[in-house]
Amino acid sequence: MQYEWILDVLTDLRAFAQANGLSSLAEQLDDTSLVAAAEIAQVAGGMAGGFAAHAGTAGRFHRPTSAGENA
Repeated sequence: MQYEWILDVLTDLRAFAQANGLSSLAEQLDDTSLVAAAEIAQVAGGMAGGFAAHAGTAGRFHRPTSAGENA
């Protein structure tokens, strides 16, 4: 739980970028959210009652891309 704020900030930044026409930045923030969620789950995995119990939620930040978008 102690790291969840990082994911919230990244989500807010992505929403701002998308709302203001910064589509490339929004896509990069999608990727960053995935990396952050995975790394947080890995680090917190050793902590009793830590974030690892919610590691499956990492995918909630993933937005499928089409062939024309940067992946």
